[in-house]
Amino acid sequence: MILRQVTSAGIAHHSYYIGSGMTAAVIDPRRDCEVYLGIAGELGQQISFIFETHRNEDYVSGARELAERTGARIYHGPVTAFSYGTRIEEGMSIMAGDLRISVLETPGHTPDSISLLVRDTKVSGDPYLVFTGDSLFSGDVGRTDLFGRGRGEEAAGMLYDSIWNKILPLGDAVLVYPAHGAGSVCGADIVDHPVTTTGYEKKTNPLLQKDRTAFIDFKTREHHYVPPYFSHMEEVNQDGPRLMGHLPHLIPYTGSQVKEMAGKGAQLLDIRAPGSFGSGHIEGSLSIWREGLAAYMGWFLDYQEPIIIIDEFNLDLGPVMRQFVRLGYDNLKGYLAGGFPGWYKSGERYRLHRIWSVYDLHQAMESASEEFYLLDVRDIRNREKTGHIPGDHHMFVGELSGLIDEVSRNENIVIYCDAGYKGCLAASFLSKHGYQRVTNILGGMSAWSAAGLPVEK
Repeated sequence: MILRQVTSAGIAHHSYYIGSGMTAAVIDPRRDCEVYLGIAGELGQQISFIFETHRNEDYVSGARELAERTGARIYHGPVTAFSYGTRIEEGMSIMAGDLRISVLETPGHTPDSISLLVRDTKVSGDPYLVFTGDSLFSGDVGRTDLFGRGRGEEAAGMLYDSIWNKILPLGDAVLVYPAHGAGSVCGADIVDHPVTTTGYEKKTNPLLQKDRTAFIDFKTREHHYVPPYFSHMEEVNQDGPRLMGHLPHLIPYTGSQVKEMAGKGAQLLDIRAPGSFGSGHIEGSLSIWREGLAAYMGWFLDYQEPIIIIDEFNLDLGPVMRQFVRLGYDNLKGYLAGGFPGWYKSGERYRLHRIWSVYDLHQAMESASEEFYLLDVRDIRNREKTGHIPGDHHMFVGELSGLIDEVSRNENIVIYCDAGYKGCLAASFLSKHGYQRVTNILGGMSAWSAAGLPVEK
């Protein structure tokens, strides 16, 4: 038996290649699917089966793309009416070489969630491993707020029953391979373990220490943010994403071309670090650092207008482009040739926003020399965990667009987050929408706490 875990950075997505003899299956493939073709070529196997554990909301499925290139058959759970693939139900099995892959219906995260139980019949008829999708994670379970309004208790109850009646009874030694790792938006506190076991989770997973009533109560009160791109992903994955055939080619645009395209509505995305962006950026551009693209582009970018990347020296844009492909942004067109240095060297105008250290902020608070509106843009869990700066206001950066009218336009808006990256995103968004005075705190709450400055909880 061959098993490979393929992890996609940014969205913390785990997909799997599993094979026996000449035959292989792929579980929850990503859209840029060359990696699975490479493994198959290396091992001399044919990818014959593709399984989707549920209709994903946080990335574009690669099932159709991979099937187009391999002729593999796609399988989905029985609830959602997918426009492609074959429905499979509880108890159905498929043989991939010596591997028997059996379906367990495990709704809760979504109504159509399934888990896939694998037995290596060459060794034993006993369960060996299970792919749990978004039902059971390392140290956590899937979120249950995606069923629809008013169905939270129903979803949480279904998830509890799926875990306790379908997954845990398989035996304490069964390996558990989830669809996401630490940092995914599909859980709250996923542990950074790439694989776990049913027995280990039963013993250590805090959610599995609760009885059914306490579990449902906890899950219905759990707070999750819902990025606006989720609904688009669900629609795309149900109808079937556009086939790419190959990864896109990014076009290098001159400064004059970028200006012309921006004037017609193109989205300028600056992926440099906060210090660089604050020191100079193209007016109207949005700041999302490289490592934050997958987490935040879906909050701020639309799927219609062209997207142009602004970087320092345009180094290694391949991984950047893949982040857009995985979230379905087929409107990523290219990048500014020469990067931002090329922009200012050619005499083009640029903007700055003010940067403060935590000491600058503390001094301004102590002296009251300037009126300002202090805004914390961290997510609520981080704010509750580490405390906050006294006298601030809180708005999660992802929800800023819907709450922007609550932010004063008559004061200097001083923004902080965990370390300065989300603060820079918020500052760029406010500047783009006409706010003239914005200041980002480099180091954010991490620096504030390290400096021993006052924290309120």
